[in-house]
Amino acid sequence: MTPERSDRLTKVLNKRQSDLTVLLENVYDPHNIAAVMRTCDAVGIQDIYILNNKIPPHKKWSEKSSSSAAKWLTIHQFTDARECFLALRKKYNKIYTTHLSTDAVGLYELNLTQSVALVFGNEHSGVSEEIIEMADGNFIIPQVGIIKSLNISVACAVCLYEAFRQKNNAGHFDAVKLEGKELITLREAWGFIEE
Repeated sequence: MTPERSDRLTKVLNKRQSDLTVLLENVYDPHNIAAVMRTCDAVGIQDIYILNNKIPPHKKWSEKSSSSAAKWLTIHQFTDARECFLALRKKYNKIYTTHLSTDAVGLYELNLTQSVALVFGNEHSGVSEEIIEMADGNFIIPQVGIIKSLNISVACAVCLYEAFRQKNNAGHFDAVKLEGKELITLREAWGFIEE
């Protein structure tokens, strides 16, 4: 690895936000998943969670949509919702679903500087009742049009860039968050040679 590439990858690792993630529930289209992965990488998310308990697990992602983002992310796939939530609860303090409901708050009311997981449901039926019941709350993206939904990859990008804005304003990108075994594992996976 050249010194320039090593420097670039180190800078990326130093900006990774270990307290922010996305859970995709039964998202059918691998192009949508890949587009979400690309946004996750862009805003400094390292871990992404994928729950497929109503559809078969995905074997690969759309390289065209992700620009190979998947190889830079840590992808956790689950086929059981409770197991997935147990894993999320170990690492994240709050879990919010995107769901149109009377108790939903607007995206811009959420404190996304805290340790948080954002859940996005599938393209047809959204987040399931099972997941909504296990989450800490619901939120919506404010809209004034007739159609009250966005494509999942667009909705995810809007939310993650709001998280990016909040975290950037709070100075989160100025402090290195990955450390210890997690950092060593990622450096090895990314091709750093440890001496």
